[in-house]
Amino acid sequence: MTSKSNKITLRETFAIHYRAYRDLRPYCPDAFAAAGLHGAVSALSPYATVYLSARLINELAGARRPEVLWPLVAITLAVTAGLTLLTGALLHWKNAASDRYNQAKEKLFTDKMLSLDYADVDNAKTHDLLSQIRQNQLWGSWGCNILLEGFGEIAKGIAGILGAIALTVSLFTLPVPASAGWVTVLNHPLFIALLVAVLMLVAVLAPICTGKSKQSWVSLAEEAKFSNRIFHGFGYLSNEKENSLDIRMFRQEKIASHYLVRALDIFGVSGKAAKLCRGPMGWWVALGSSISAMLTGLVYLFVCLKAWGGAFGVGSVTQYVGAVTALSTSIFTLVDAVGMLQSNASFMRTIYQFLDIPNQMYQGSLTTEKRSDRQYQVEFRDVSFKYPGSSVWALRHVNMKFKVGERMAVVGENGSGKTTFIKLLCRLYDPQEGEILLNGINIRKYSYRDYMNLFSVVFQDFQLLSQPLGANVAGSQSYDRSKVQQALVDAGFGDRLAKMSQGLDTMLYKEFAADGVDVSGGEAQKIAIARALYKNAPFIILDEPTAALDPIAEAEIYAKFNDIAGDKTAVYISHRLSSCKFCDEITVFDHGQVIQQGTHDALLADEGGKYYALWMAQAQYYTTPAQG
Repeated sequence: MTSKSNKITLRETFAIHYRAYRDLRPYCPDAFAAAGLHGAVSALSPYATVYLSARLINELAGARRPEVLWPLVAITLAVTAGLTLLTGALLHWKNAASDRYNQAKEKLFTDKMLSLDYADVDNAKTHDLLSQIRQNQLWGSWGCNILLEGFGEIAKGIAGILGAIALTVSLFTLPVPASAGWVTVLNHPLFIALLVAVLMLVAVLAPICTGKSKQSWVSLAEEAKFSNRIFHGFGYLSNEKENSLDIRMFRQEKIASHYLVRALDIFGVSGKAAKLCRGPMGWWVALGSSISAMLTGLVYLFVCLKAWGGAFGVGSVTQYVGAVTALSTSIFTLVDAVGMLQSNASFMRTIYQFLDIPNQMYQGSLTTEKRSDRQYQVEFRDVSFKYPGSSVWALRHVNMKFKVGERMAVVGENGSGKTTFIKLLCRLYDPQEGEILLNGINIRKYSYRDYMNLFSVVFQDFQLLSQPLGANVAGSQSYDRSKVQQALVDAGFGDRLAKMSQGLDTMLYKEFAADGVDVSGGEAQKIAIARALYKNAPFIILDEPTAALDPIAEAEIYAKFNDIAGDKTAVYISHRLSSCKFCDEITVFDHGQVIQQGTHDALLADEGGKYYALWMAQAQYYTTPAQG
């Protein structure tokens, strides 16, 4: 529950929800209109029926004039039917708009993720915030869902109050005749003012009690989110294909069962939620219901006394009882909606913690040269870098140059800084010290998107989508089919492609198609390489993408790739040093520093160097000593 020192005021409640309204409305303009109109019409509809019914009853109890009754009956039927149809149509619109709204809020979060600096995308705190938002939505629909619901409820409450006031004004203005004796006290202005004050107080107290009850749910937020995470992590473990072998070999379902019991405990009969329902939560709900019952009793007493005194006829009793009861309900709806929004504000804070993550990476404005000769030169000048939150330098004082057309291999042990070097080269991160230059200009000064377009990268943890093969290679549903096919052939996927009956239209994996095709790790890597070729960028980088291939297949791809790269700069990162022999230069990283540079032969001649040690450590696996 929100602490007193961090109490959310009504001003902040309305400010943060109004901000969310402004942010979400462009994504789904009709959602709020649909919710508001449906709420208003559904609140006002009963008043029309109550008013017309009162006129009918008064006429039946009085003169019973056919020329008045029949038109009233016809109007009542027509209005009731029309309002029913209108309410139904608005409900349909509201439900359809709500579905679009649910997609819209997800797009809001997706757009934010896509606009974030990669450093923040790569930060676990960012994903934790997004996970909290998802968990809040799952366990209590907190967050943006409450915003739309609250908007409709506030519209409903306000419309209901205005309608009730219109129908109940005469309840207080129609006097009891002087002949009614002591009942005439009901005409006194002070009595009426006191009665209205009591009615308003009682009407407001009931939803306040309900709001207190809802605060108990808010106090469960952290435990509920954690339980949902456990349930999500372990509840579907047996359904995941990737885990099926380990589950059966090592009986991991026992671990899942242990945590699932814990996850479900919070909402079990002996859990915290049940205790709250039997305690404070239940007491507040009971008090709110009791207050509402008191209000209904007061209304009935006042209306009946005035009718008994002769202020109005029996038909008006129906009107006033219905209207004042509806007034109470509408006040309850309005105050309850405000209380719901106030409870929701703490969850909206989490949403805006995520949406307010700033973009700190300078975007630049210079366009990269569209050189027909592709003569680009990259220089690392005394570059040092450490990851956010880390005190250890991932790269330290790195100096190197390379230009288009060269083949450079980057080697080193795990954690030596190879992949970090590639991330800085592609400007996924900016270095803390030094600078990276493209044709003599700091890459920070170039347009970020222009600069990124210079690179095609196959990362070691690349991903393919459950989409057609051609779309995976092109990164789009519309593409040059001949160019995609050539890229697949160049990447060594030609034989497999020839066996696919649907060719480039073959759906990968089975998430969205029963006839989807599963590809092996090696085949997936060839598709990823084809994707890099299709982009046709001046720089092409392979960050250990062939790890799933056997040494012979890897060597064949690299040998062929050397020809395919043409005038592009090719940077290879590989643990298998034999695949790097054809490169113009090999750069050896160790503990974040460049400790050796040169050709394969030159580095191998230095028997005291790191490259020689790495080469000899691998060579033993490719040579077999003679057996006696």
